[in-house]
Amino acid sequence: MFDWILGLMAQGGYVAIALLMFVENLFPPIPSEVVMLLAGFLAASGALGLAGVVLAGTAGAVAGALFWYWIGRRIGSNRLRRFADRHGRWLTIDAGSIDRSHAWFDRYGGVAVLIGRMIPGIRTFISVPAGVARMPLLPFLGYTMAGSLIWTGFLTALG
Repeated sequence: MFDWILGLMAQGGYVAIALLMFVENLFPPIPSEVVMLLAGFLAASGALGLAGVVLAGTAGAVAGALFWYWIGRRIGSNRLRRFADRHGRWLTIDAGSIDRSHAWFDRYGGVAVLIGRMIPGIRTFISVPAGVARMPLLPFLGYTMAGSLIWTGFLTALG
């Protein structure tokens, strides 16, 4: 998997990084840690620029977060829980994880989105309770961009 991701990024550059981070948000088993560490390695080798790597990773992460935000807005909490009970094993979620993310969001609001974007396991799905709660889009985007920028910057620097 490492060789495939590295080859894809070496050929596709920033677009491939953004797409991989978008897909990582849709299908969590492709971890951002792998994508951005390898992208950081490419930046360190001089194949790509550090700022471009971080911005591409952030753009992909925000696009993926928007997908889950709109899912939350469209289907609501009850339908989401029923879906998770039936099909959540494919997405590695269950109704309990949805309830925990809703409780965390209700308690911390926008800060939950900001911090949640940096916590593995929560990062992908923190957007759903924001959508279900109908958090206004601009504050959601601001918190999501800030948290994603910090996370991708940190991982890129490690790579």
